[in-house]
Amino acid sequence: MQRYWKVLGIFWSTAIAAEMEYRINFVIAAFTSLGNLVGSLFGLFLFYRTGYTFTGWSWEAALIVLGIFTLLQGFSATFLAPNLNRIVRHVQEGTLDFVLLKPIRSQFWLSTHTLSPWGLPDLIFGSFLIWYAGQRLGLEISNYLLSAVPLLFGLVILYSLWFMLGATSIWFVKIYNVTEVLRGLLEAGRYPMVAYPTAYRFFFTFVVPVAFLTTVPAEAMLGRSQITWSIGAAVLALVLFSISTWFWRFALRFYTSASS
Repeated sequence: MQRYWKVLGIFWSTAIAAEMEYRINFVIAAFTSLGNLVGSLFGLFLFYRTGYTFTGWSWEAALIVLGIFTLLQGFSATFLAPNLNRIVRHVQEGTLDFVLLKPIRSQFWLSTHTLSPWGLPDLIFGSFLIWYAGQRLGLEISNYLLSAVPLLFGLVILYSLWFMLGATSIWFVKIYNVTEVLRGLLEAGRYPMVAYPTAYRFFFTFVVPVAFLTTVPAEAMLGRSQITWSIGAAVLALVLFSISTWFWRFALRFYTSASS
Protein backbone atom coordinates (compact mmCIF):
# COMPACT_ATOMS: atom_id res chain seq x y z
CA MET A 1 0.00 0.00 0.00
CA GLN A 2 2.86 2.39 0.80
CA ARG A 3 4.24 1.81 -2.69
CA TYR A 4 0.91 2.74 -4.23
CA TRP A 5 0.74 5.98 -2.23
CA LYS A 6 4.24 6.87 -3.38
CA VAL A 7 3.35 6.18 -7.01
CA LEU A 8 0.17 8.23 -6.62
CA GLY A 9 2.19 11.20 -5.36
CA ILE A 10 4.49 10.97 -8.37
CA PHE A 11 1.54 10.71 -10.76
CA TRP A 12 -0.29 13.74 -9.42
CA SER A 13 2.72 16.01 -8.90
CA THR A 14 3.76 15.38 -12.50
CA ALA A 15 0.23 15.94 -13.79
CA ILE A 16 -0.15 19.25 -11.94
CA ALA A 17 3.24 20.46 -13.18
CA ALA A 18 2.20 19.68 -16.76
CA GLU A 19 -1.21 21.33 -16.44
CA MET A 20 0.20 24.49 -14.88
CA GLU A 21 1.93 25.26 -18.18
CA TYR A 22 -1.50 26.37 -19.42
CA ARG A 23 -2.71 28.47 -16.49
CA ILE A 24 -5.20 30.44 -18.55
CA ASN A 25 -7.19 27.21 -18.78
CA PHE A 26 -7.93 27.49 -15.05
CA VAL A 27 -9.48 30.93 -15.55
CA ILE A 28 -11.57 29.62 -18.45
CA ALA A 29 -12.62 26.60 -16.37
CA ALA A 30 -13.61 28.89 -13.47
CA PHE A 31 -15.84 31.03 -15.70
CA THR A 32 -17.33 27.92 -17.29
CA SER A 33 -18.10 26.41 -13.89
CA LEU A 34 -19.60 29.68 -12.69
CA GLY A 35 -21.77 29.88 -15.80
CA ASN A 36 -22.99 26.31 -15.33
CA LEU A 37 -23.79 27.00 -11.68
CA VAL A 38 -25.71 30.17 -12.52
CA GLY A 39 -27.68 28.22 -15.13
CA SER A 40 -28.48 25.48 -12.60
CA LEU A 41 -29.55 28.04 -10.00
CA PHE A 42 -31.76 29.76 -12.54
CA GLY A 43 -33.40 26.46 -13.47
CA LEU A 44 -34.06 25.71 -9.81
CA PHE A 45 -35.33 29.25 -9.25
CA LEU A 46 -37.94 28.76 -11.99
CA PHE A 47 -39.53 26.05 -9.84
CA TYR A 48 -39.49 28.02 -6.59
CA ARG A 49 -40.19 31.58 -7.76
CA THR A 50 -43.99 31.23 -7.41
CA GLY A 51 -43.89 29.61 -3.96
CA TYR A 52 -43.91 26.06 -5.33
CA THR A 53 -41.63 23.58 -3.54
CA PHE A 54 -40.65 20.00 -4.17
CA THR A 55 -42.41 17.91 -1.54
CA GLY A 56 -40.31 18.03 1.63
CA TRP A 57 -37.60 20.16 0.05
CA SER A 58 -37.31 23.84 0.84
CA TRP A 59 -35.26 26.19 -1.34
CA GLU A 60 -32.22 25.80 0.94
CA ALA A 61 -32.55 22.00 1.04
CA ALA A 62 -32.70 21.89 -2.76
CA LEU A 63 -29.56 24.05 -2.84
CA ILE A 64 -27.74 21.36 -0.86
CA VAL A 65 -28.64 18.80 -3.53
CA LEU A 66 -27.38 21.18 -6.21
CA GLY A 67 -24.21 21.79 -4.19
CA ILE A 68 -23.52 18.05 -3.92
CA PHE A 69 -24.17 17.68 -7.64
CA THR A 70 -21.64 20.46 -8.33
CA LEU A 71 -19.12 18.66 -6.11
CA LEU A 72 -19.63 15.50 -8.15
CA GLN A 73 -19.05 17.47 -11.33
CA GLY A 74 -15.80 18.78 -9.90
CA PHE A 75 -14.76 15.29 -8.82
CA SER A 76 -15.51 13.95 -12.30
CA ALA A 77 -13.63 16.74 -14.05
CA THR A 78 -10.64 16.42 -11.72
CA PHE A 79 -10.22 12.67 -11.40
CA LEU A 80 -12.54 10.62 -13.62
CA ALA A 81 -12.66 12.28 -17.03
CA PRO A 82 -8.88 12.86 -17.38
CA ASN A 83 -8.20 9.19 -16.61
CA LEU A 84 -11.12 7.04 -17.65
CA ASN A 85 -11.78 8.78 -20.96
CA ARG A 86 -8.20 7.94 -21.93
CA ILE A 87 -8.89 4.21 -21.79
CA VAL A 88 -10.45 4.53 -25.23
CA ARG A 89 -7.32 6.21 -26.59
CA HIS A 90 -5.04 3.61 -25.01
CA VAL A 91 -6.98 0.87 -26.80
CA GLN A 92 -7.07 2.75 -30.10
CA GLU A 93 -3.38 3.61 -30.13
CA GLY A 94 -2.13 0.37 -28.61
CA THR A 95 -0.54 2.10 -25.61
CA LEU A 96 -2.55 -0.13 -23.30
CA ASP A 97 0.19 -2.71 -23.95
CA PHE A 98 2.66 -0.55 -22.01
CA VAL A 99 0.21 -0.11 -19.14
CA LEU A 100 -0.28 -3.86 -18.82
CA LEU A 101 3.48 -4.41 -18.72
CA LYS A 102 4.02 -2.10 -15.75
CA PRO A 103 4.59 -3.70 -12.30
CA ILE A 104 1.40 -2.19 -10.92
CA ARG A 105 -2.28 -3.03 -11.24
CA SER A 106 -3.54 -1.74 -14.57
CA GLN A 107 -6.87 -0.59 -13.13
CA PHE A 108 -5.07 1.53 -10.56
CA TRP A 109 -2.78 3.02 -13.20
CA LEU A 110 -5.63 3.83 -15.58
CA SER A 111 -7.77 5.31 -12.80
CA THR A 112 -5.19 7.53 -11.10
CA HIS A 113 -2.42 8.30 -13.58
CA THR A 114 -3.37 11.95 -13.97
CA LEU A 115 -5.66 14.64 -12.62
CA SER A 116 -6.91 17.96 -13.88
CA PRO A 117 -7.00 21.03 -11.62
CA TRP A 118 -9.65 22.53 -13.89
CA GLY A 119 -12.32 20.75 -11.85
CA LEU A 120 -11.35 22.68 -8.70
CA PRO A 121 -13.75 25.59 -9.38
CA ASP A 122 -16.70 23.18 -9.26
CA LEU A 123 -15.38 21.72 -6.01
CA ILE A 124 -15.08 25.22 -4.55
CA PHE A 125 -18.45 26.46 -5.79
CA GLY A 126 -20.18 23.27 -4.65
CA SER A 127 -18.66 23.51 -1.18
CA PHE A 128 -19.65 27.17 -0.90
CA LEU A 129 -23.22 26.43 -1.96
CA ILE A 130 -23.52 23.66 0.62
CA TRP A 131 -22.04 25.92 3.31
CA TYR A 132 -24.42 28.77 2.44
CA ALA A 133 -27.50 26.54 2.46
CA GLY A 134 -26.31 24.86 5.66
CA GLN A 135 -25.96 28.23 7.39
CA ARG A 136 -29.50 29.14 6.39
CA LEU A 137 -30.79 25.81 7.71
CA GLY A 138 -28.73 25.94 10.90
CA LEU A 139 -26.79 22.77 10.17
CA GLU A 140 -23.91 21.78 12.44
CA ILE A 141 -20.61 20.07 11.73
CA SER A 142 -22.18 16.73 12.68
CA ASN A 143 -24.64 17.09 9.81
CA TYR A 144 -21.84 17.49 7.30
CA LEU A 145 -19.98 14.52 8.76
CA LEU A 146 -23.09 12.35 8.50
CA SER A 147 -23.30 13.04 4.78
CA ALA A 148 -19.60 12.33 4.16
CA VAL A 149 -20.04 8.54 4.25
CA PRO A 150 -22.94 8.28 1.74
CA LEU A 151 -21.18 10.89 -0.41
CA LEU A 152 -18.08 8.69 -0.47
CA PHE A 153 -20.23 5.74 -1.48
CA GLY A 154 -21.69 7.90 -4.25
CA LEU A 155 -18.21 8.69 -5.57
CA VAL A 156 -17.38 4.97 -5.65
CA ILE A 157 -20.63 4.25 -7.50
CA LEU A 158 -19.92 6.96 -10.07
CA TYR A 159 -16.34 5.76 -10.57
CA SER A 160 -17.41 2.13 -11.00
CA LEU A 161 -20.04 2.93 -13.62
CA TRP A 162 -17.67 5.17 -15.55
CA PHE A 163 -14.82 2.65 -15.44
CA MET A 164 -17.01 -0.19 -16.69
CA LEU A 165 -18.13 1.93 -19.64
CA GLY A 166 -14.50 2.73 -20.37
CA ALA A 167 -13.62 -0.97 -20.27
CA THR A 168 -16.13 -1.73 -23.04
CA SER A 169 -13.80 0.12 -25.43
CA ILE A 170 -11.87 -3.15 -25.73
CA TRP A 171 -14.79 -4.46 -27.79
CA PHE A 172 -16.30 -1.31 -29.27
CA VAL A 173 -13.18 0.95 -29.37
CA LYS A 174 -15.07 4.22 -29.84
CA ILE A 175 -17.46 4.75 -26.93
CA TYR A 176 -17.15 8.49 -26.32
CA ASN A 177 -20.88 8.89 -26.97
CA VAL A 178 -21.71 6.27 -24.33
CA THR A 179 -19.86 8.15 -21.61
CA GLU A 180 -21.65 11.33 -22.68
CA VAL A 181 -24.97 9.51 -22.32
CA LEU A 182 -23.98 8.56 -18.77
CA ARG A 183 -23.06 12.15 -17.97
CA GLY A 184 -26.37 13.27 -19.43
CA LEU A 185 -28.30 10.86 -17.21
CA LEU A 186 -26.36 12.05 -14.18
CA GLU A 187 -27.65 15.56 -14.85
CA ALA A 188 -30.88 14.40 -13.22
CA GLY A 189 -29.03 14.49 -9.90
CA ARG A 190 -29.05 18.28 -9.77
CA TYR A 191 -32.62 18.13 -8.37
CA PRO A 192 -34.13 16.02 -5.55
CA MET A 193 -35.66 12.77 -6.78
CA VAL A 194 -39.14 13.89 -5.73
CA ALA A 195 -38.98 16.39 -8.59
CA TYR A 196 -39.53 13.55 -11.06
CA PRO A 197 -42.56 11.31 -11.75
CA THR A 198 -42.65 7.91 -10.05
CA ALA A 199 -41.41 5.99 -13.10
CA TYR A 200 -38.39 8.29 -13.42
CA ARG A 201 -37.66 7.99 -9.71
CA PHE A 202 -37.58 4.22 -10.04
CA PHE A 203 -35.25 4.47 -13.04
CA PHE A 204 -32.89 6.93 -11.35
CA THR A 205 -32.78 4.83 -8.19
CA PHE A 206 -32.62 1.20 -9.29
CA VAL A 207 -31.44 1.34 -12.94
CA VAL A 208 -29.07 4.30 -13.07
CA PRO A 209 -28.50 5.00 -9.34
CA VAL A 210 -28.47 8.79 -9.54
CA ALA A 211 -30.40 9.06 -6.27
CA PHE A 212 -27.45 7.59 -4.36
CA LEU A 213 -25.14 10.26 -5.75
CA THR A 214 -26.94 13.41 -4.57
CA THR A 215 -30.32 12.92 -2.90
CA VAL A 216 -29.23 10.28 -0.35
CA PRO A 217 -26.17 12.29 0.85
CA ALA A 218 -28.33 15.44 1.00
CA GLU A 219 -30.94 13.70 3.15
CA ALA A 220 -28.18 12.44 5.45
CA MET A 221 -26.90 16.01 5.80
CA LEU A 222 -30.40 17.22 6.63
CA GLY A 223 -30.71 14.52 9.30
CA ARG A 224 -33.65 12.69 7.80
CA SER A 225 -31.94 9.81 6.04
CA GLN A 226 -33.16 6.28 6.72
CA ILE A 227 -30.52 3.74 7.68
CA THR A 228 -31.74 1.40 4.93
CA TRP A 229 -30.75 3.92 2.25
CA SER A 230 -27.27 4.31 3.73
CA ILE A 231 -26.84 0.55 3.89
CA GLY A 232 -28.14 0.30 0.34
CA ALA A 233 -25.58 2.88 -0.82
CA ALA A 234 -22.77 0.96 0.90
CA VAL A 235 -23.82 -2.37 -0.60
CA LEU A 236 -24.28 -0.87 -4.06
CA ALA A 237 -20.87 0.83 -3.94
CA LEU A 238 -19.15 -2.39 -2.84
CA VAL A 239 -20.95 -4.50 -5.44
CA LEU A 240 -20.33 -2.10 -8.33
CA PHE A 241 -16.66 -1.66 -7.43
CA SER A 242 -16.20 -5.45 -7.26
CA ILE A 243 -18.00 -5.85 -10.59
CA SER A 244 -15.85 -3.16 -12.19
CA THR A 245 -12.68 -5.00 -11.08
CA TRP A 246 -14.00 -8.33 -12.34
CA PHE A 247 -15.28 -6.79 -15.57
CA TRP A 248 -11.86 -5.25 -16.33
CA ARG A 249 -10.13 -8.58 -15.89
CA PHE A 250 -12.78 -10.22 -18.06
CA ALA A 251 -12.39 -7.56 -20.76
CA LEU A 252 -8.61 -8.04 -20.85
CA ARG A 253 -9.14 -11.63 -21.99
CA PHE A 254 -10.39 -10.19 -25.26
CA TYR A 255 -7.64 -7.61 -25.66
CA THR A 256 -5.37 -8.72 -28.49
CA SER A 257 -2.77 -5.92 -28.08
CA ALA A 258 -1.48 -3.59 -30.77
CA SER A 259 0.94 -6.11 -32.23
CA SER A 260 -1.41 -9.01 -32.88
